[in-house]
Amino acid sequence: MVVERELNLLRESGHEVEIYIAANDSISGAAGKIKTAIGTLFSISSYRKLRRMISEFNPDVVHVHNFFPILSPSVFYACRSMRKPVVLTLHNYRIICPTSTLEHAGKLSTRSIYNGPWWALRHRVFQGSLLGTFVLCSMISMHRRIGTWARFVDRFIIPSETGREHFVAAGISGDKITTKPHFVDIPPSPELSRSGFLFVGRLSPEKGIHTLLAAAKKLVSCEATYKSEFTIVGDGPEAVSCASSGLTTAGALSPQGVEDMMRRAAALIVPSQCHETFGLVIIEAYACGLPVIASRVGAFRDIVIDGVTGIFFEPGDSDDLAEKIAWAKANPDELVRMGREARSRYENLYTPHHNESMLKEIYQQAINENAADNNES
Repeated sequence: MVVERELNLLRESGHEVEIYIAANDSISGAAGKIKTAIGTLFSISSYRKLRRMISEFNPDVVHVHNFFPILSPSVFYACRSMRKPVVLTLHNYRIICPTSTLEHAGKLSTRSIYNGPWWALRHRVFQGSLLGTFVLCSMISMHRRIGTWARFVDRFIIPSETGREHFVAAGISGDKITTKPHFVDIPPSPELSRSGFLFVGRLSPEKGIHTLLAAAKKLVSCEATYKSEFTIVGDGPEAVSCASSGLTTAGALSPQGVEDMMRRAAALIVPSQCHETFGLVIIEAYACGLPVIASRVGAFRDIVIDGVTGIFFEPGDSDDLAEKIAWAKANPDELVRMGREARSRYENLYTPHHNESMLKEIYQQAINENAADNNES
């Protein structure tokens, strides 16, 4: 979704953009998985394919959003061989952490930052696979050791300052990282009557869905009417648990369907327990004038202003979440005020116009730095 938005933004402003997508669903069968595993370290076929594309299209800059697993870090070597500047958006922590989220077994963990990736092997953190985890740990370790990120990426984009701090601690030069948030394009609308609490996201443990269900259960046990206060939007492995909770579940909705619900809810609950590099659902809520009740973790600490655009609770603490929800229900006027502040913050930081100017500046920095490196060599 982020890639599509940036692609449309650049094309609408008159830039010619070519996109290269390698779908992971093309991996099939034991032989295909073994071939992909080997290619994860360095894919010769991806290297050759990207060189051909660069030769034909001759871009001013190459912007990489994801290279795992099919493309592999070979894309950066292909760009350097063609003397093209490279920008890499860090959507997760994959280049330093095998879990990609700095989280394991439902708990936050920064050991990959300070101790490297190999702790993850015995836990088989990648899809429960020993081979898959070994290959992933090897990819992270090898390319960190030979300096792929330092030598062949001109600029990194990270959506939050907290994420930037994690990557700097892991050895990525802070001088090469620019903090640029994601954006959404949602126009203002007349204020509607608001009620209830909304969850939007993947129904999985790292998103904190069990914390939300436990908090809701506590509130319902004290006051039965709370059961109708919650609406859960999304799909995932915990869909059955959500459906059996007695709370309202809406399944996966279209972007417009989510927007409509956000314009009518009193607050969005974001209970994630992992170090997310951003929180796109939060700025979608902001654009809809919806305040948030969010776990105090990761990028959320940069996006949410406690008491201004929302309120924090401690990650994984269902008692604290229940307390914050009860406060929000008892203070509807405060939620309305926070909602207005949220929309104002969206307009100041997360609009397409603001994002476009930052993106162009980052591209120019990459072009200048690449040219300087080429001149030195």
